[in-house]
Amino acid sequence: MHIRKHERQAFYAGCQFVDIEDQRNEHGFPLLIMYPTYQEEKVEKMGPYAISAAQDAPLSNGLFPLVIISHGDGSTPLAYRTIAQFLARNGFVVGIPQHPFNNRENNTLSGTIDNLKNRPNHIRTVIDWFLKESSFSPSIHSNNISLIGHSMGGYTALAVAGGVPTSFPSESADQKQKPYCLSVNQDKRVQSLILLAPATGWFREKGALEDVNIPILMITGEKDTITPSFHREFVLNGVSDSEKVHHIVVENGGHFSFLSPFPDFMKSPTFLPSQDPEGFNRKEFHENLQNTILDFLLRSF
Repeated sequence: MHIRKHERQAFYAGCQFVDIEDQRNEHGFPLLIMYPTYQEEKVEKMGPYAISAAQDAPLSNGLFPLVIISHGDGSTPLAYRTIAQFLARNGFVVGIPQHPFNNRENNTLSGTIDNLKNRPNHIRTVIDWFLKESSFSPSIHSNNISLIGHSMGGYTALAVAGGVPTSFPSESADQKQKPYCLSVNQDKRVQSLILLAPATGWFREKGALEDVNIPILMITGEKDTITPSFHREFVLNGVSDSEKVHHIVVENGGHFSFLSPFPDFMKSPTFLPSQDPEGFNRKEFHENLQNTILDFLLRSF
């Protein structure tokens, strides 16, 4: 995956954390926002990470595309910090919600039907907030909204874009019920998807993805043992127009290779998200990944 590198970045990356109210489920959730600003960045401590950003800086003047990133099962918005920072520096407003009860701090809804229902609603809530309720609203290009989803976030993105998921028996409360076909409202404000090692087994039924008809960039890892090759096949064979899907297989890439590189002190064989297949250079890969994502977004509109 080698493409031209965008050497000139027009902006600095601003950064804010806000709490979003989710009236559908009567609880709120944190949202990490990175966005274009003219204020210089400083190295900020965010959790265990040192991130170069302009904390709470003003948004630059202009009209900007919106990108929402949906994290994986039991993960955190900060796991996608470098992608968000790069896009902000290149003129995108990026929002990363922490999915309630399916994140690193509280993962009690993992593997449940409620989680399958809730995740797409979180994305809709975030888009509503950006377009209608936030200080960003006048500066968002409402016809230029994209979703990036990694792993379970890939499920989420496909469901928002019109996919009809079917649960597994293990996701029912009694672990015995028959699979349940969920009704998820399609959000036609979303104009493109970027799927990173997507988890797609919920779209196994015939016709589940036939209403997904927007440009898709799907990037999968050659050595991904968590969402192996059959997951990509559900997308390639299920969407209404496979020519709208650009699929890249990352040589020697693993499932967690799509997470931002971890500091050395966090890398450990016992911390699987920090691990890649032998010989894989995550830092170098992310430089290519960021540019691939940016090129796709710029071409999609």
